Amino acid sequence: MSAADKTIEPIDWTKVAKHLRKSIPGLPEGEMEVQQFSEGYSNLTYLIRIGNWEGVLRRPPFGEVPPRAHDMEREYRMLEKVNPVFPLAPKPYIYCEDPEIMDKHFYVMEKKQGVVIDDQLPESYGSSEQVGMAISKNVINTLVQLQSIDYKEAGMEEMGKPEGFMERQVKGWIKRYSQSKTEEIEKLNELESWLSANIPVNAETTIVHNDFKLNNMVLDQENPGKAVGILDWELSTIGDPLSDLGSTVAYWGEPDDPDMGINIVTSQPGFFSRKEFIEEYAKQSGRDVSNVDYYVTFGFYKLAVILQQIHYRWKTGEIDDDRFSDLNQAVSNLVDMANLTRSGQLI
Repeated sequence: MSAADKTIEPIDWTKVAKHLRKSIPGLPEGEMEVQQFSEGYSNLTYLIRIGNWEGVLRRPPFGEVPPRAHDMEREYRMLEKVNPVFPLAPKPYIYCEDPEIMDKHFYVMEKKQGVVIDDQLPESYGSSEQVGMAISKNVINTLVQLQSIDYKEAGMEEMGKPEGFMERQVKGWIKRYSQSKTEEIEKLNELESWLSANIPVNAETTIVHNDFKLNNMVLDQENPGKAVGILDWELSTIGDPLSDLGSTVAYWGEPDDPDMGINIVTSQPGFFSRKEFIEEYAKQSGRDVSNVDYYVTFGFYKLAVILQQIHYRWKTGEIDDDRFSDLNQAVSNLVDMANLTRSGQLI
């Protein structure tokens, strides 16, 4: 490893390199270089480079993690099933749970080459007015494409339990919030009661990515209207396709939104509004979206819970990073946005 790489957390990369050479045929000669991607709120992701070969290593965070959380093996097995029928999902190379090689289980997958948009557009794309619509349609088309896959034919029936999917989702996320609560938030209980009392039953079942959003997409270097990869499959399962729509729309920020605790690029001119996004999805998919307010409400709530979990870990001292000290304000804002959505005032 180069000197700069030694600052990357306590991983013995020499052991990892030996394991990769033993497990992946045809790797070129040369020293392995490691670069950690910008830290998200969940699993740790590293770019691995050996000569002209690149791969991506994913592992759970350091320290204690909740039981059944950060299941790298499940994510690896899901990619094994999805990649052959949906090549935008990275091809998985190896899975390893040997504690002699790394303290946590990990896997290595294909590196998708392209552009990931987080909080700003690359200069090569031009202005948001020029590419906002193309990117918006790309996100929708890709989601519809994923949901059109016959998961039974792909041998994925065992990867999820469609019956009672939304009920489990709602109960599970409410439980997660209760376990990480730090303060009272106005109208939160009312929101949770409404979510529990109005759980929809959708007869249709598809692959659900469960974290489908713009910055989990890899776009073509030259053409922002073309997707070349979809990342972060750790939560993927089989269930209600509208749950993915709701989450995607919740992440789809608009100019007048309060602080949502996440990076937003879609608030710039040229991008679809949330309403336009939903209308285009309905047109592309042919699905009935008359109950979409429920799913978007739940999308805002889920994002609030994710941020609350991080704020809780900061408040209890598990995370020493003051970027997370004021996430509670974003959580409160998201609860407000969820309440406005369920009452038909936001979309």
